[in-house]
Amino acid sequence: MQVVCLDLEGVLVPEIWIAFAERTGIPEFRRTTRDEPDYGKLMRFRIGLLRERGLKLADIQAVIAGMAPLPGAKEFLDGLRAHYQVVILSDTFYEFADPLMRQLGRPTLFCHRLEIDTEGYVADYRLRQPDQKRHAVEALKGLNFQVMAAGDSYNDTGMLGAAHAGFFIHPPESIVAQFPQFPVHHDYTGLRASFDAAGARLRAAVA
Repeated sequence: MQVVCLDLEGVLVPEIWIAFAERTGIPEFRRTTRDEPDYGKLMRFRIGLLRERGLKLADIQAVIAGMAPLPGAKEFLDGLRAHYQVVILSDTFYEFADPLMRQLGRPTLFCHRLEIDTEGYVADYRLRQPDQKRHAVEALKGLNFQVMAAGDSYNDTGMLGAAHAGFFIHPPESIVAQFPQFPVHHDYTGLRASFDAAGARLRAAVA
């Protein structure tokens, strides 16, 4: 059996924090895992900035409610799900993701949770597991699944490296230069072709 693991933001949907930066006019929120490899440092910065600017979870959710998947993402995902089992492995939060998951047909999503205080501010975040994307891929491999994966950021490279076949989709050039071992795609058609080719090779190897 084969499983495809996908990152969410930047792969299937726009970056939530970038959309929030554009809506609020606060450019500091544009910083994402494409820019900062230390996820803990990035989240502490975001939480502090939210408090400093008086912005609550409801403000973020209002922006997300107006977002839509990237063009072609739903069709790409539907096509994959017709031939493979698909799991979304994301460092977003369940408190953010529901409107976007609904538009994508509610694929399986593994992500994290936020801690919200009595005033509605984001007080902290709770990781499902540190380095959860890589651990999820390794667990699936331990169940004798052949795993293929795609992502776009620093926090995807552990997942891509652990998978039987890993690919970049829509990555910034700075990350491509640091991780040249992962083939790069800039559209869903090419990525789907690579998944199918890798899947065929993997099946043949165990036939």
